[in-house]
Amino acid sequence: MAKLIMVVEDNDLNRKLFCDVLKAQGFEVKPIADGNEVLSAAREISPDLIIMDIQLPGISGVDLIEAAKKETSLKDIPVLAVTAFAAKGDEEKIREAGAAGYLSKPVSIIPFMNAVKELLPG
Repeated sequence: MAKLIMVVEDNDLNRKLFCDVLKAQGFEVKPIADGNEVLSAAREISPDLIIMDIQLPGISGVDLIEAAKKETSLKDIPVLAVTAFAAKGDEEKIREAGAAGYLSKPVSIIPFMNAVKELLPG
């Protein structure tokens, strides 16, 4: 069975790119544009990995990662944080929130896929 990856990204172009690349590699994807839907969607589908944009309208990806890590049903799902705002200390803050991986935008395909494969169990 293909691994299911939830792609949380408010930018339509980035979300489509991530999903297309993942599908081409044989993964199932669940795109999410609205940060407010992330936790309920994750509970519903139990993805193998969550790719999380950090700068979402109205809600922080860091807050979503922290919230997911507090929930028994979600805490073991690895999160790959992807952000355009890579300031000093950001990666540390994001990893402290519970992200297992971190990439700064713009993201190149090979490092992106390497990060995804690193975080997927099995």
